Amino acid sequence: MTYRAPINDMLLALNHGAGLQAAVKAGHYGDFDSDIAAAVLEEAGKFAGDVLAPLNRVGDEHGIKLEADKVTTAPGWPDAYQRWAAAGWNAVSGPEAFGGQGLPLAINAACTEIWSASNIAFGLCPLLTLSAIEALDAHGSDELKGIYLEKLISGAWTGTMQLTEPQAGSDVGALRTRAERAPDGSYRIKGTKIFITYGDHDMTDNIVHFVLARLPDAPAGTKGISLFLIPKFLVNADGSLGARNDIYASGVEHKLGMHASPTCTMTMGDKGGAIGYLIGEENRGMQCMFTMMNQARLAVGLEGVGIADRAYQQALAFAQERRQGRTIGKADNGADPIIVHPDVKRMLMQMRALTAAARTICYATAVALDVSVRATDAKVRGDAAARGALLTPIAKAFSTDIGNEVTSLGVQVHGGMGFIEETGAAQHYRDARITAIYEGTNGIQSIDLVTRKLAANGGASVWALLDELTGIVKRVEASNDPAFGTTGAKLRDALGSLERTSRWLLERVTSAPNDALAGATPYLRLFGSTLGGCMLAGEALAARDLGEGAGDPQRYVTLARFFAENISVQASSLERTVIDSAEAVNGADAVLLG
Repeated sequence: MTYRAPINDMLLALNHGAGLQAAVKAGHYGDFDSDIAAAVLEEAGKFAGDVLAPLNRVGDEHGIKLEADKVTTAPGWPDAYQRWAAAGWNAVSGPEAFGGQGLPLAINAACTEIWSASNIAFGLCPLLTLSAIEALDAHGSDELKGIYLEKLISGAWTGTMQLTEPQAGSDVGALRTRAERAPDGSYRIKGTKIFITYGDHDMTDNIVHFVLARLPDAPAGTKGISLFLIPKFLVNADGSLGARNDIYASGVEHKLGMHASPTCTMTMGDKGGAIGYLIGEENRGMQCMFTMMNQARLAVGLEGVGIADRAYQQALAFAQERRQGRTIGKADNGADPIIVHPDVKRMLMQMRALTAAARTICYATAVALDVSVRATDAKVRGDAAARGALLTPIAKAFSTDIGNEVTSLGVQVHGGMGFIEETGAAQHYRDARITAIYEGTNGIQSIDLVTRKLAANGGASVWALLDELTGIVKRVEASNDPAFGTTGAKLRDALGSLERTSRWLLERVTSAPNDALAGATPYLRLFGSTLGGCMLAGEALAARDLGEGAGDPQRYVTLARFFAENISVQASSLERTVIDSAEAVNGADAVLLG
C-alpha cells in the first residue's frame, strides 16, 4: 500500500499539542500565519504519496552501487530528488537571505515526518543537508556562505556530516583525521571516515562535506577538534564547478536496512589531501558540530515517528483485509477480518498511540527551538532554549524507540506474512533499527538527559514543564467527561513518579553518578511516556473544544485514554526501576564478567 499523510492528526499535534498556535498568538512568530501549515502539509503529503512512497520498495530491493569511486542510487532516485528540490521542499525553513522560504522549523519538522514516512532512505539525504545549512549559517564565514549556502538551501547541492572513524564512534575525541594549514588560508585534510550517510551519490552535481579533523598543534580530546567544509568539487570564482577534490567514497556498507541510502567509507589524502575551509574557529569544531547534531537529532526522532506511522497504516489496512477466525458469539462459520479480535485492536491502538505521542513530543521540541530564536523577549528566548535542550534527547530517543516498537508490532499484526519480505512490513522493521543508534545512541541521549539537561539550572526546566503538564491533568479532571475514564488519575500518578524520580536523580548526579547513569534509560522512558500521555490528553481537550473542526473529537479522547491507561500507567514501575536497580546494575560485573 502507499502512504497517506495524516494531516488532521499532524495539525492537531502541531497547533495544540506542541503549542504552535499559542506561540503564534503570543507574537513569537511575528506575522507568520499558522493557517499556512495546513496548505504546506497537504502539498507535502501529495508529493510524498505520489512520488516518494512508490520508490520506497524499489530502493530497498535495488540498493546502491559503488563503481570507479562513484555511487549510483536506485532507479528513479535522481529524478525524484530533482523534482523534490525544484518544488522548493529543501528550502522550507532556510533563511530568506539565501533563497529559503523562512518558514518555522516546526513546519519543516512536520514535513520531515512526511518524507520519512513515505521513504525514509530518501529523506535521510535532505535531513543532513538541513543540518549542514544550520552549521554553515551559524558558524561559517561570509565568503563561505556566499559560495555554498544558497546551493545547499535550494537543494542543488547536498551536505554530509562526517564524525565517525573506525576507532572513534561515540568517543569523538579519539578521531585521527589530520588537517594541515596551507599558505592560502585553506587546509589539507587526510584521513578516513566511516558510516557517512550519502557520502557520495548521483542525485546532485556537488556534495558539501562537513568534516571533523585535528590540527597538528591541537589539544588532546574534543578540545582539539576543528570543523572543515570540504566540497566534492572545488568551486571556481564564477560559481562554476572546478577540479575534483581529494575526497572519495572508498567503500559502501551492506546493511540490515536503509538499503537505498549509501553509507560510505570516505577517504581523504590519497592525492595530497582534500582542500578544506575552516568553519568557526580552530579547535572549536565540536561547538559548530553540535549545531548540526542537535538539528539532526530532532530530525532522527521524526524519522522514528514517520516510520512508525507508515507501519501503522500498513498494519491497519492489512488487519481490515486479512480474514482469520470469527467474532466471539458469531453464528455463521465465515471468517472475519482480524481487526475484530481484541488483541489485534490492542496492538493497533498501541501503535497509533505511541506514534501520536512521539509526534507531539518532536513537534513541541521544534516549537521550542523556533521560539528560542524568534521571540523578541530575551527571557522568553532563554526559557524556550532551555525547553528545547531538555526535549531534544527525549524527542530523539523516545521517538526512535517507538519507531522500533511500532514497526515490530506491525510485523506481528501481519503474522507470518510480516516475516515475508513481499508485504513490506519487514522493511519498515529493518529500516527503523538504525534510528536508535545514529546521531548519538539512545543510551547517550539518556545520559545527556540526566547529566546535563535535568541538572541544568537545578532542574528548573523540568519543574516548569511538570507544572504545565499538571495543568493539563487538572483540565482533564475538571472536564468530568466519562469518556476519559481514569486518564486524569493515571496521568497524575505518572507525574508524581516522574517528579520523585527526577529529584532522586538530581541528588545523585554529582554524589553518586554511577547510580544516576544506571537509571538513565528507564528515566528517559518514564519522561517520554508521561510527557506523551499528558500531551495527548491536551490534544483531546483541544479537539473537544474544536468540535467537528477536528474531525471526530471523540477518537482523540479515546486515544489519550488508551495511552494513559496502557502506557503512562507503567510510570510507577519505571520509577522503581530507576531507584531500586542501581545497585544491581553497578554490581553486574559478577554476572557479565564472572
